[in-house]
Formats: sequence, structure tokens, C-alpha cells
Amino acid sequence: MNIVVAAVVVIAVTAVAVGVMLLVRRGAPDGGYFHDGDRAAGVFGVLATGFAVLLGFVVFLAFTSYDAARVGAEDEALIVAQQVETAQLLPAPQAAELTGELVCYARSVAGVQWERMYAGTLGEELNPWGAELFRTIRTVEPTTSVQESAFDTWLSQTSDREAARNDRIHGAVGVIPAPMWIVLLFASVLIFFYMLFFADSGEAIQVQALLMGTVVSVITALLLLVQALNDPFHPGVGGLQPVAMERVLQVIDQELELVGTDDPPPCDDRGIALEAGR
Repeated sequence: MNIVVAAVVVIAVTAVAVGVMLLVRRGAPDGGYFHDGDRAAGVFGVLATGFAVLLGFVVFLAFTSYDAARVGAEDEALIVAQQVETAQLLPAPQAAELTGELVCYARSVAGVQWERMYAGTLGEELNPWGAELFRTIRTVEPTTSVQESAFDTWLSQTSDREAARNDRIHGAVGVIPAPMWIVLLFASVLIFFYMLFFADSGEAIQVQALLMGTVVSVITALLLLVQALNDPFHPGVGGLQPVAMERVLQVIDQELELVGTDDPPPCDDRGIALEAGR
């Protein structure tokens, strides 16, 4: 989420809550609605504790998914770089084809695929270059022990790459179920209404505003934090970016230049195939 939008949301919600509190204060009795402040504070403590425990669990769940997506993106990029090296040990001409397709795979992840994760439209769609890699590797027939070892390593790396990709895209769909959001919002609204009964016409306006404002602003900020962690792929502050894959693309270019491989990959800079039908 954009940090400016988040700040505006927090300020707006807090302002509305404070306004409602001051409106209720105008008709509140001197000393407040509660005759027994200790009992009221005890009930509020139960509400706040229950909300805090649930919120802590949700934040932990969301952060776990966020971190798994981040680690998955980094692992996927690392494995792509390793597969480029492995491809150089496979027989020609498949070695050159696999290298170009790996570059396109990486470009697609950092380009089109990441844009779709931003938009939430990636779903279960496969990376098209993953299918091309599979078609090409099926045509490889190792003839030496080095090529056989490289072929086995390639298959293992492919499995690891697909697992890392699954970890990455898993975070794009969010892990917090709707019932949990409903309970969080219900508890937040309940705390807000309970706070209104602390309105006291005998207390200063500033104190009443501070009483409501601090509680509502903290709750709103925490809910926005949960949403940001639950949706890690966004261009705003804290959103996951394709930094690892972009860095790997630079490393691959340098490695291919060192080994003298200058065949252009069959895609543009965003990973879109140059040939129709691919």
C-alpha cells in the first residue's frame, strides 16, 4: 500500500472517530456513563486483550507468508543462475536454446509476471518459458558422463525452481481468510463503540480527543499493516520487487559475455516471445 494513502486513511478514520467522540461528549454526564470505572476498565481490558491476541496471530501469519514469498523469489533467481551454468555442460544446440529460454524466463518473471502479481491477475498461470524449457530439455540426449551428470542436475534444479516459484506466487493471493478479517473488523468496531461510553463532559476536550484518537489510530494502522503483509506484491513502500531476478539477469549477461555466448534470447526485455506462437 502507498504510504501516503495509508497515512491519509489513518488520519481520516481517526478524525471521524474523534469527531464522533466529541459529539457524544456533548450529551454525556459529568464523570462519564460508567459509575464504576474499575469494572469498565476490566471489561475494556478483556476486549483489548482478545483483539491483541488475535491481531498478533494474524500479523504472524501474514508476515510468514510475506517472508516465504520473499525467500521464494530469491531462491528462484539463484536457481535460474545455476541452471544457466548447468546448461553450458549440455550438448549443443540445446545448450544455447536452454540458455536463451532461461534468460527469457528470468525476464518474464521480472517483467510481465511481476506486473500481473501487482495487479493480482497471475493466478495459477504458468510461466510460458517454463514450458519451453521442458520441451527443449526433452530433446537432450547426453552422450558423455559430464553431460549425463549435468542432465540429472538440471532436472533437480528444475524441481527446486518450481518449488521456489510456488512459494513466490503463494504470497500473491493472500493467506488471511475472510472469517478472520470479519472478526478483526468486528472487534475493532466493538472497541470503538465501547470507547464512546468513556465520553465525559467534565473532562477537557483535548483529553477526550486524545483518548479516542490514540486507540483508533493504532488499530487502523495495525489493520493496514496486516493488509500490506497479506498483499506483499505492490509498488508501494515495503512491497516485494523483482530485485533478485534483475540482479541475476545482470550476472547472467556478464557470464555469457565471458564464455563468448552472444546468441540473442528469443524474447524482448519484458520476457515476451519475439516469435508468434511461443
